[in-house]
Amino acid sequence: MLYPNNIGPSLAIDETALSCGELYTIVTNKAGRGGKGTIVAMIRGTKSEEIIEILRMIPQRLRSIVREVTLDLSPTMMKIVRRVFPKAMMTNDRFHVQRLFYEAIDDLRILYRWMARDLENEEIKRCKEEGIEYVPYRYRNGDTRKQLLARSKHILTKNYTKWTDTQRERANILFEVHPELERVYDLSMQLTQIYNYHYQKNVARTKLAQWYNEVEKLDYGCFSTVLDTMSNHYETILNYFINRETNAFAESFNSKVKAFRSQFRGVRDIPFFIFRLSKLCA
Repeated sequence: MLYPNNIGPSLAIDETALSCGELYTIVTNKAGRGGKGTIVAMIRGTKSEEIIEILRMIPQRLRSIVREVTLDLSPTMMKIVRRVFPKAMMTNDRFHVQRLFYEAIDDLRILYRWMARDLENEEIKRCKEEGIEYVPYRYRNGDTRKQLLARSKHILTKNYTKWTDTQRERANILFEVHPELERVYDLSMQLTQIYNYHYQKNVARTKLAQWYNEVEKLDYGCFSTVLDTMSNHYETILNYFINRETNAFAESFNSKVKAFRSQFRGVRDIPFFIFRLSKLCA
């Protein structure tokens, strides 16, 4: 589906699954606010060359209207925007950048959890050999080593001001036992502060570079991947500080599509579903 007249200066591009994991690429106009005039294009698949060929069917004069396109860190989506909307500024969504760092933190937490599991298995084996009852070690809040790490998943992605008393106690124990997790948690809060503060782009570049240097000191492979990704998309990440636009609109529209789909308990006739969606949002 193509609706060239729905093009505006600020667009969002993302992918969504309609049925059984079948992916569609959707280009939306933020000015449509999820109603009429929102859908610019809805194309089956995520292959960049096919999508580029279809989007180029939109007249050049209309594609030149676009000034900014928000998207995630997908190289495929960035290639599409670069080819189809050459005059548009690409802005990587801040929440995808932050989520990438949170995923690295979670990988470190899981690594420690596996180590705690191995230690517990060794202790159980030793107790069996010695013929004594195994009693797991518990911290002052009652958590075992494994439980402490398993129950800290959401603590590490949550601002400390929103912790409950129980979570604060668990976090204090976690950071005493694993100071490396406290260090990376502090870095995640620093990244959030950089995004929340209304810096100009040049100032944000300096702040982000200082934060980048601190992360470089971490000797964990998962954080090297984060740094490499950020380095490859540094300018488009920094473009957020110009207009402070995110891809939240695209994510919200995807949720709206999924909610619409759930009303019919799934999608049996995809063409008819898309037809109804176009009547509501195009």
